[in-house]
Amino acid sequence: MRHHFPMGSPGLRVGLLGGSFDPPHEGHVHITEEALRRFGLDRVWWLVSPGNPLKERGPAPLEQRLSAARALMQDPRVIVTGIEARLTTRMTADTVAELQRLYPAVKFVWLMGADNMVQFNQWDRWREIASRVPIGVLARPGSRLAARNSVAAQVLRRYRLPEYRARELAVSHPPCWVMINVPMSNLSSTALRARAARKARAG
Repeated sequence: MRHHFPMGSPGLRVGLLGGSFDPPHEGHVHITEEALRRFGLDRVWWLVSPGNPLKERGPAPLEQRLSAARALMQDPRVIVTGIEARLTTRMTADTVAELQRLYPAVKFVWLMGADNMVQFNQWDRWREIASRVPIGVLARPGSRLAARNSVAAQVLRRYRLPEYRARELAVSHPPCWVMINVPMSNLSSTALRARAARKARAG
């Protein structure tokens, strides 16, 4: 399988959007474009994961998801990569540590939807992730209040930057995070898989 390492020049501001992308959809595109604009990023890398430890069912084959993501995401500033398979990392903490080792002069920002912030405290070594890399949280419909009141948000409350400082996030020293409120798509990979299953049964 071809999982080449992206180019990362010194000082480049790179957002990392991890997920199974099973399947990738316009919601992923939307939050990526918003992250590029609002956080002042030069690039966003889609980290298409081999599998999500928090999900019971396995995703579609990695190459299939990579191909679908590349067909969907046409912005040249966005790199779709299966680098976690090459690094043999499954946990975000390990992935971030390896990327920082490989690209010591790149300024990384971890990107997540507000729904992920709600369960962030369930992630393996989540405090280590927060101490390693700035975090950009993009509010999704119905999840902003829950994210703001989440365990992780309360623990990291004193490190939260106001929304008007979002463009400073990539050059801020972690732990630090910003939650931006953006009009979000309600599309989700779960809903798209359910819709495809219904069509298959009907057909």
